[in-house]
Amino acid sequence: MCQRYRGGRLAAAAQRQSNNSAPTFTDEEVLTVYVFGLIKKRTTISEIHEYAQEHFSEWFPDLPSYQSYNRRLNRLSAVFAPLAEETLSEVSCKETRSDMIRIADSMPIMLAKGQRVSQAEVASDRLASVGYCSSKDTFFHGVKLHLVAKRRSEKLPVPERAGLTPGSENDLRALRRVLPTIEDGVLCGDKAYCDEPLKERLAEDQNLDLLTPVKKDKGQKTLSAADALYSEAVSRIRQPIESLFNWINEKTGIQRASKVRSYRGLLVHAFGRLAAAMLLLALNP
Repeated sequence: MCQRYRGGRLAAAAQRQSNNSAPTFTDEEVLTVYVFGLIKKRTTISEIHEYAQEHFSEWFPDLPSYQSYNRRLNRLSAVFAPLAEETLSEVSCKETRSDMIRIADSMPIMLAKGQRVSQAEVASDRLASVGYCSSKDTFFHGVKLHLVAKRRSEKLPVPERAGLTPGSENDLRALRRVLPTIEDGVLCGDKAYCDEPLKERLAEDQNLDLLTPVKKDKGQKTLSAADALYSEAVSRIRQPIESLFNWINEKTGIQRASKVRSYRGLLVHAFGRLAAAMLLLALNP
């Protein structure tokens, strides 16, 4: 954490414009305690603080009170997106670009769901909105975590790009933002990414084959045998990203964000947990 922090981007994101530019309990320590606590499956900030206080007081003798630590963590919210990007680079993937199979998908991070959705207001002025999760058949108030990941044989995919959007945003619209940076190989997605003119343009301009299951035409009840087999094959290729999302959620509890109370807290929750998961992936490839 210290190596990555002092390297440049993380420290720049946390730069203070105050007299207290060098606190006794450093920003590196704030980040280390949080990410390590997540890796040890402490799911809330209070649990993480208590865990560090009880077991690592000699390592962190200047650990502040829970209230002060929580404030420090939220002040570092801008650090967590570049931190997640730094941790993504820790996981290696040896395939060449021409042989690369990438998978795109999203996962909801829920601040509220069910009956609580209509009353939820956390971060609604900055990022969160009401969306629908088809896999859980539920509406939620929150955001979506979007990943483009590199497929690996018999291993979890390696995330290459990550981002947050409002829960209501269409997956294809989110993908379009990063498509100009992706070239060569194959990109697989579900039906949400189906767009025939886009597929043709990517194949011609970027040597990138966008594969999605076949959508039924309006009024069509069943797919042809060939289309059904093709759709099944694409679904098998993209299945590992579902395993990756399940693994990230199992390790960090990223999907449940009901304790989050602010926009800054949402950034800490989403990108902090993604960073912790990627460190675990790097340590256990």
